[in-house]
Amino acid sequence: MAIFSVYVVNKAGGLIYQYDNYVPRAEAEKTFSYPLDLVLKIHDEKVVVSFGQRDGIRVGHAVLSINGVDVIGKNTADGKDIIEYLKDASNYPVSIRFGRARLSSNEKLMLASMFHSLFAIGSQLSPEVGSSGIEMLETDVFKLHCYQTLTGIKFIVLADPRQSGIDALLRKIYEIYSDFALKNPFYSLEMPIRCELFDQNLKSALEIAEKAGNFGAGS
Repeated sequence: MAIFSVYVVNKAGGLIYQYDNYVPRAEAEKTFSYPLDLVLKIHDEKVVVSFGQRDGIRVGHAVLSINGVDVIGKNTADGKDIIEYLKDASNYPVSIRFGRARLSSNEKLMLASMFHSLFAIGSQLSPEVGSSGIEMLETDVFKLHCYQTLTGIKFIVLADPRQSGIDALLRKIYEIYSDFALKNPFYSLEMPIRCELFDQNLKSALEIAEKAGNFGAGS
């Protein structure tokens, strides 16, 4: 079982905390000769496969590294333009690692805001007054669980569909937020959470949830 990530969204829809606990990565690395038999394009400031699939490499996968050098956006970490580098026959053979593109900080902010809007839409579509909004979304590979407090703060957990004890985990995260963010004299409401004790206790709670699947009395 696995808990993938945790998001905390304020009542205005702003992302104030995000932690990736476990991100399964389907990656494929292969050495290519010239010419490259995949078609690459730039999409959202990343170099991705637009045509051609082979050996675990899929359309939509992004270039993650070239010859062991990590990629940052459209360039390698040492400053080489990826598209131009791969056009040059003298750079071959070349080892390229592909995988799902990592979400940028801006993308995470945008997705948190979008979920906040979907949550509000869910409440408005309800045939009954006082709907709680979206509490769970399910896909074939993960479930999104959401708990909204009375003050409008949303705690969101992405987990393996088979992971148990998420409701208890959400309440535990709220307790950690109350103890180590709200009671911190240096923390301002609705602002990003930057507190080492909050981080430590959250990670501990996630470990307990993954191992035991729930929280017992006194945890």
